[in-house]
Amino acid sequence: MIELAPSILAADFAHLADQVRAATAGGGTVVHVDIMDGHFVPNLTMGPPLVKSLRKVTELPLDCHLMIENPDLFIPEFCEAGASWISVHQEVCLHLNRTLHLIKSHGCLAGVVINPATPVDTLCEVLDIADYILVMSVNPGFGAQRFIPGVVHKIRRLADLRSQRQLPYRIEVDGGIDLTTIAEVVRAGAEILVAGNAVFGKGDPKVNAGNLLKTAVEATFLKV
Repeated sequence: MIELAPSILAADFAHLADQVRAATAGGGTVVHVDIMDGHFVPNLTMGPPLVKSLRKVTELPLDCHLMIENPDLFIPEFCEAGASWISVHQEVCLHLNRTLHLIKSHGCLAGVVINPATPVDTLCEVLDIADYILVMSVNPGFGAQRFIPGVVHKIRRLADLRSQRQLPYRIEVDGGIDLTTIAEVVRAGAEILVAGNAVFGKGDPKVNAGNLLKTAVEATFLKV
């Protein structure tokens, strides 16, 4: 099942509730929330209070992508604020197995994120624990970056491993997803498509989301 996850990092925060509703009306089924701490990535964004506010305006899953150091310290607070999914970076988790179980113990789906330079095989020992794997197709920290084509093979690799090992995890992709790149990642095996600037950057978020989702669904019929 293909899902579009509008990323609110690119939204107009003065009209956030309206923008989320518009993207939802266009077919968005997951709200992607980028959490940055200014340490793991060179930017600083929202925290649990914003997640709590979002929970009041949408019933959709809130997909919280923790681009932070020491995520174990904050996971309970994000869960309590209303997060539905929480993903953590392989690059910062010393005990990734334990962190994923911590997320699950608080009632959230647990995801693992890998940066463009991180090999898929570093996740082989936790693929049976993770509910989803998020492949970064840009280096994290800022929105509106250009898609890195070299990550497509990682999506294919994850799809192949899932089939070989008969595992249920889903594959998410984030970074530079727009009308020119979305079909390629879907054909490679991505199912959850994070898009920020392509939804909220220009024009009507409802129309933009609808066009992205339509292109993605059409690409499912062209998989090779």
